Amino acid sequence: MKTTPPATRPRWLNRTVLGIGLASLFSDWSHEIATTVLPAFLATLGVAAAWLGMIEGVSDGLSSFAKLASGYYTDRLRRRKPIAVAGYLVTALGTASFGLAAAPWHVLLARATAWLGRGVRTPIRKALLAASVTPQTYGRAFGFERMLDTLGAIVGPASALLLLQLVNHHYPTLFALTLVPGLLAAALITFAVQERERKPVAHVSFGDSLRALPPRYRRFLLAVGLFGMGDFAHTLLILLATVKLTPVLGPAKAATIATALYLLHNVFYAGFSMAAGWLADHLNKGFLLAGGYFLAALMALAVIFLPLTVWTLALIFLVGGVYVGLEETLEDSFCAELVPEAQHGMAFGTLATVNGLGDFVSSAVVGWLWTLAGTGAAFAYSAVLFVLGGLLVLRVARPPSSQAPASASG
Repeated sequence: MKTTPPATRPRWLNRTVLGIGLASLFSDWSHEIATTVLPAFLATLGVAAAWLGMIEGVSDGLSSFAKLASGYYTDRLRRRKPIAVAGYLVTALGTASFGLAAAPWHVLLARATAWLGRGVRTPIRKALLAASVTPQTYGRAFGFERMLDTLGAIVGPASALLLLQLVNHHYPTLFALTLVPGLLAAALITFAVQERERKPVAHVSFGDSLRALPPRYRRFLLAVGLFGMGDFAHTLLILLATVKLTPVLGPAKAATIATALYLLHNVFYAGFSMAAGWLADHLNKGFLLAGGYFLAALMALAVIFLPLTVWTLALIFLVGGVYVGLEETLEDSFCAELVPEAQHGMAFGTLATVNGLGDFVSSAVVGWLWTLAGTGAAFAYSAVLFVLGGLLVLRVARPPSSQAPASASG
């Protein structure tokens, strides 16, 4: 007697998820090499620190708004992948062109171009990733991509230090070598990623597209924005470790330990991205995200109240890596769950823009408070916003079925 074989569940680790994950690794590897040596390269041009701030600020701002525009536009296309490939190519070529710079404004133009490509591709990459798996496996897919992206952030700086020695500090050669992983990333998107052709979407204005996003998603964005305004760049933790350890260990050893602590941070960030993805597929994504936000608040409070030694700083960096892994994976997978697939481009683009603006505000405010009032005030500001963001996510996390159902008519 024949039995019907059970239906096989689609695998979440398919060629598209693997291709996008590896593309993230290679692209991050490419631009992290350039980012690591950029301050030293600018010094050879006789550039002051203000130029570095302007280069980073203009590039991040342009990238944020490119994400929003890209998300809106690509929701209307039958195929998104060609735009993603173009974005990866622009990022690779823009990064390599640093080596052609003879003045700081050349670097500004090259970095802004590279980050424009990065902004254009981000919501498309996330939409392609979400479309390649089932809603039940969003967490693992996004966690896998975040893990490989973070591995690129670990390998990139290490490669930069090695390559500097191999090319005898010849920066144009070093920047040209970033083309290798950068073009590999574009090739992976081209040949590994499979995209289902989408149905044509009727033209809707930008404002109407925003208003069409579900109310729960808009409340989620408010929570992300509140959290983001406190979520400072973790390079400030490197500065904190350097400042606190220098009186005891001296500047050279303090800088070395601070760098090692940041590597520890990134290792836990990569590991917990995948763990967070698995948890997201088995538990309530919103509750887990709120937990990540509260963990960030604990990290900020530890900076304020713990004596800052090598060991307590190691704990702070470790917790920082864990919560970033939770936060980034769960924000993306929760976003994909809250919004219909036809609106994923707009949703991911808006989320990325809110995060980008939050990053700009938070780092500026925390740095300003640190300078004027000390680390206590700076990290207390972050802790308050982390808690507020977590509380609001908890409200969004309540499943719609927990609300009172509408009474039936007739």
